[in-house]
Amino acid sequence: MRHINYTYLLYFWTVHSEGSVSRAAEVLHLTPQTISGQIKQLEESIGVPLFRREGRSLVLTDTGHLVVQFADEIFTLGRELTQVLRFGAKPRSPRTLAVGVVDSLAKLITCEILAPAMTLEEPVRIVTREATLEELLAEISVHRLDIVLSDRSLPELNVRAFSHSLGQSSVAFFARADLAGELAGDFPGSLDGAPFLLPAARDSLRTRLEEWFADQELRPLIAAEVDDSALMKALGQQGLGVFTAPAAISERVCENFGVVEIGRTADLIERFYAIVPQRKIAHPAVLAITESGRRHLDPAD
Repeated sequence: MRHINYTYLLYFWTVHSEGSVSRAAEVLHLTPQTISGQIKQLEESIGVPLFRREGRSLVLTDTGHLVVQFADEIFTLGRELTQVLRFGAKPRSPRTLAVGVVDSLAKLITCEILAPAMTLEEPVRIVTREATLEELLAEISVHRLDIVLSDRSLPELNVRAFSHSLGQSSVAFFARADLAGELAGDFPGSLDGAPFLLPAARDSLRTRLEEWFADQELRPLIAAEVDDSALMKALGQQGLGVFTAPAAISERVCENFGVVEIGRTADLIERFYAIVPQRKIAHPAVLAITESGRRHLDPAD
């Protein structure tokens, strides 16, 4: 395939946008047979199908999702060019950056990392999707996401992507002031028997935290197991237990949730990564995100 026929690409994109060949035919003022035939020629030129049929519906294939992503940008630029030439329009609509965020990642860390991408000279509209790492990798593999922010590096899966280290942070322990007062003066020994909000089993910190408790001969009273970092902090704010967060955001955690840091340990390290699809070039927003993480976090070993 030397060149893509952009007319055929428009027909494909319109079918996807409108949801059916018949509706696309009405919009384009063509017959359904013409549209179907030319999409078939586009698929033959690419070498793989773009749609598969499920019952009476057309569903995008993995390649179809990829082509739609590029077609969105191509035809958005085409409309903007028309506006500029016809009306002298100046601003370009913001480019969308789809960001996956692993659900165990601290929300304040995520905010710090994303903030610079929203203040670039070229505007960027950020769309976030929060899920498990495995779910986000499935989406990045079919190019629905531009970047994934994670507390784990890319596992050994058949996903064509790269992990970029953003840095690391030691772990700090927090509690509401009254509970913190009861636990003051003997950290980490004061955690023995203290109510504790434990990360869920799938959290990358969970196993290491339990091993650290064992090494320190500590047996905290597990008040709850929580798989959402924001909910954990909200429960800690209510005085229901001690919780952890990266020491890099200690001041923000204390300020936002009205809690007190009772101690920290360098024996526990949280690491942070940006996972980027192999096909992506150095997008300015992606660069801003990775550079921001490195500014706010300690360099990884």
